[in-house]
Amino acid sequence: VQLQASGGGLVQAGGSLRLSCSASGSRFKINVMGWHRQAPEKQRELVASIGSGGSTNYADAVKGRFTISRLNAESTVYLQMNSLKPEDTAMYYCNADHTWGPGTQLTVSS
Repeated sequence: VQLQASGGGLVQAGGSLRLSCSASGSRFKINVMGWHRQAPEKQRELVASIGSGGSTNYADAVKGRFTISRLNAESTVYLQMNSLKPEDTAMYYCNADHTWGPGTQLTVSS
């Protein structure tokens, strides 16, 4: 399985951005897709995940601001991020079950 993520960039606090991640090459159904993030000198942490049936899970820090969605037919997962804060600055990694993508950088300026 290969993952390709896009959508990161520089945004001002309070702004919005959408990350996208597409999986290709999987011979099997992908159960869980999600996003994690890692800020400098911090551990990687879950941001949000979504199961193949649509069940979602969010980190407390992003609840009410971020929305994860998924197109199963295209093995694509999205992360809509609103009301961004400087503390959201991190490298964001998507995953499809146990496969990780290369990451996309989000920087939120104050």
